[in-house]
Amino acid sequence: MKISLSWLREHLRTDKSASEIARILTDAGLEVGAIESTGVAIPKVVAARILESVQHPNADRLSVCKVDDGSGAPRQIVCGAKNYKVGDIVPLAQPGAVMPGDFKIKVGKLRGVESEGMMCSSKELGLGEGADGLLILSPETRVGTPLSELFPAEEVFEIEITPNRPDWLGHHGVAREAAAFGCGELIGITSPPVAAKENPAVASISAPEAASLYSIRRIDGVKVGTSPEWLRKRLESVGLRSINNIVDVTNFVMLETAQPLHAFDAAKIDGALTVRFANHGESFTALDGKEYTLSVKDPVIADTKGAQAVAGITGGIVSGVSESTISLLLESAVFEPSVIRRSIRNLGISTDSSYRFERGVDARGALDASTRATALIVELAGGTPAPELIIAGSPNASRILALRGDSVRSLLGITIDDTAIETLLTKLGLKKVEAGFEIPSWRNDLTREIDLIEEVARLQGIGNIPSLVRGIPSHSSEADRSYDFARGLRRRLAGMGFHEARSGTLTGSLRQADFSTGAVVTVRNPMGEEHSTLRASLIPGLLEAVTRNLRHGATAVRLFEIGRVYRQEEPQERTFAGFLLTGRSLPENWRGEGSRPLDLFDLKGILEALGDCTREITFRPATHARLPLALEIVIAGKPAGILGLLSLADTREATVGGHQGGLVVAELDLALLQEAVGTAFKEASRFGALPKFPAVRRDLALLLDTSISYSAVEHAVLGAKEELLSGITPFDVFSDPKGEKVPAGKKSLAIALTFLHPDRTLTAVEVNDALTRIVARLREAAGAEIRG
Repeated sequence: MKISLSWLREHLRTDKSASEIARILTDAGLEVGAIESTGVAIPKVVAARILESVQHPNADRLSVCKVDDGSGAPRQIVCGAKNYKVGDIVPLAQPGAVMPGDFKIKVGKLRGVESEGMMCSSKELGLGEGADGLLILSPETRVGTPLSELFPAEEVFEIEITPNRPDWLGHHGVAREAAAFGCGELIGITSPPVAAKENPAVASISAPEAASLYSIRRIDGVKVGTSPEWLRKRLESVGLRSINNIVDVTNFVMLETAQPLHAFDAAKIDGALTVRFANHGESFTALDGKEYTLSVKDPVIADTKGAQAVAGITGGIVSGVSESTISLLLESAVFEPSVIRRSIRNLGISTDSSYRFERGVDARGALDASTRATALIVELAGGTPAPELIIAGSPNASRILALRGDSVRSLLGITIDDTAIETLLTKLGLKKVEAGFEIPSWRNDLTREIDLIEEVARLQGIGNIPSLVRGIPSHSSEADRSYDFARGLRRRLAGMGFHEARSGTLTGSLRQADFSTGAVVTVRNPMGEEHSTLRASLIPGLLEAVTRNLRHGATAVRLFEIGRVYRQEEPQERTFAGFLLTGRSLPENWRGEGSRPLDLFDLKGILEALGDCTREITFRPATHARLPLALEIVIAGKPAGILGLLSLADTREATVGGHQGGLVVAELDLALLQEAVGTAFKEASRFGALPKFPAVRRDLALLLDTSISYSAVEHAVLGAKEELLSGITPFDVFSDPKGEKVPAGKKSLAIALTFLHPDRTLTAVEVNDALTRIVARLREAAGAEIRG
């Protein structure tokens, strides 16, 4: 929406600059996107009178004109426009002028005839599209006048209008809002009062759902002609072209008051003008010459001959105003926005009028706009208006909204008394009455108490409302704790080099049954085969993800997924975490060192390290159809999931040629892991300075039953709780089935124990005493014997 600053100042008495007004409007909610400068500031462009026009000897579409530009000698101009006549005054770009687009005017020949300049259109001067052909200036324009004097520079606001504020679609409405926010004093529009009466023989409404008010004012004895310069400049400043004095007045009042108007040629209307819906298949030719086929949902203004206008959108060419018009029927109405929007979509027509009607217009302002336009038409085109305004329907009754001061103070968190609230709202045109506030007719958006509180906030200034903590924190719920735990797990796994995968809950993977501990839940009415079952395991989705990654060139993949699984025998959904490893432990290097294929023990170690809860997560051998090497994950003594190496057949199916290494997968119940770890993971280890004193290493060779796992040995050593012990590392294990070197049923396990004190060097006595206690613990907890 373009708002001319000079036009705005006719409705707003202010001494503020354009930038200050733009800031105030933006703070009020009318966002000023840009401030443009219009007008013509091109040297050597002047007003010139056409003295003569003859056909070009070598071109059918060109004419050769003689023009007077005030220089004392006529100039010869070759022109292609057809909308002028001899005697018209038009803009002339003389040789040396530089037009928009860096187009330089010079003397030259067109089809063999010399041309000493160029007569210009509105578009060529940067004044907007305008009518086709040359820009015809007012007959009173003095020849030789620079166009910079006729079209002085003017500042125009480009404003973003919200759909709920159609009152801002006119200069007066913008001025009213600016005045309410302290930008100046509003200058009202004064028009002589006029009586109104109903007369169905002139105007009627047969479709009340399409219009609530329809008015007609007859004006006889008008003379249609060119608009005066001031009116043309007003329209051109906001991008509208001048047509004639009657149409220009209706556009001017629309841009001033936001109320669209339409003028019919009274001589072309037969009978009463009626608001009705079109008949099925009824044809209509618009002002632009296009013919439309109407439907029963399109509202029209019709006489006895048929539709003369599509209500609220466009007039018809048959009844339009022309140079021969001497009597007018001036229409001003209120149409239902939803009906107008529907007709816009049906017909594919959008106009300045429909843009306002589809948002809603001021019902009481419609009659004032008719009076304002009538006075301007009489002033510019002469004529005698009918003494009465004929109306059908009626404006809506005034609305009153209650407003509680305590609600304003409580919701906004400010200290303000009821008198101050009334003062603020009165600035917007609201009137305090006993039951609350009477809403002005132009504020259709105010329908609830909260709307009035919002207006108080706008006027008070959002930036002036202090920030207060009003909320009461709620206690953490089980859902909150589960969410925080899952987020912490994601961060921990990302730190271990994993990437998160996401698969759909609905799936059609044939592998779901292979990795589910129960029957798969099927969808009763699936969208397709690929969405026929609910996910029973996360592992099939991870296998599909690793296949895509390997096909795109990845060599080492670490994936995890956290999501719900659904199993037939379990009435509740459960959240699981799935894991997948494949590839090598380190990238390849030129020495070929330090890299090996990732295996089951890598993922086992990662699972043990989750949450630093090695005492809670254990593993025991398991049998699984798809995992030839499988371990059951046990958390706090409860079965929690599965860990294993995928079979060779399934690995070949999931991977691509050339990939080396197996696929290690795991899946565990997140709720059981959370029970073991607690509500959150421990903080990452903090690193300190390197030890200043040397460590002491002692090696032990243990003789154990083959059934004793290394984890049991490690737990036994750590269970001794020796403060000086800083590390334990296994470095050898073997057994002898023949019983020659190691008794049958036994195995030898060699471990290295490291002892360290941060503040001094350890003595042999201290280390030996600690070692003795650890050995005793191993004998007691693991049944270990020390080999000689």
